[in-house]
Amino acid sequence: MDLSEKLYGIARRGEEQVEHIKNEEATKTALVLPFINSLGYDPFDTREVVPEFTADVGTKKGEKVDYAIRADGNISILMECKPLGTNLANVQYNQLYRYFSCTDAKFAILTNGFEYCFYSDLDSENKLDTRPFFTFDLVWCFQSSYN
Repeated sequence: MDLSEKLYGIARRGEEQVEHIKNEEATKTALVLPFINSLGYDPFDTREVVPEFTADVGTKKGEKVDYAIRADGNISILMECKPLGTNLANVQYNQLYRYFSCTDAKFAILTNGFEYCFYSDLDSENKLDTRPFFTFDLVWCFQSSYN
């Protein structure tokens, strides 16, 4: 199965379950973990996908980003999840911003399960950009496939 088929399946499942996905944990279980898996990572192997990743920064101690994804043993992607239906344009991404500069991560993702905003350090090295370089919505991308 190729990536587009996997993403289509996640979008379809999400649409079918939307009235039951009521909080952040349900969003992670129904949509985000399958998304991580579709990218080729095993969300159930904590050597690869670290849930509730802590990277203490300065005086900020104990804050966690939802997932850190490892590639070749190094943190490569940070992911912050919000509940399904959250307008990501109105979300502070402070945790991602702080953690990005103190890890080896090259990408950060902010998601509500359907919408995914990809960030990096394209403007200033080792400093997370304030705007995503790529955004997509699973449902919008596959909407014509539903009909």
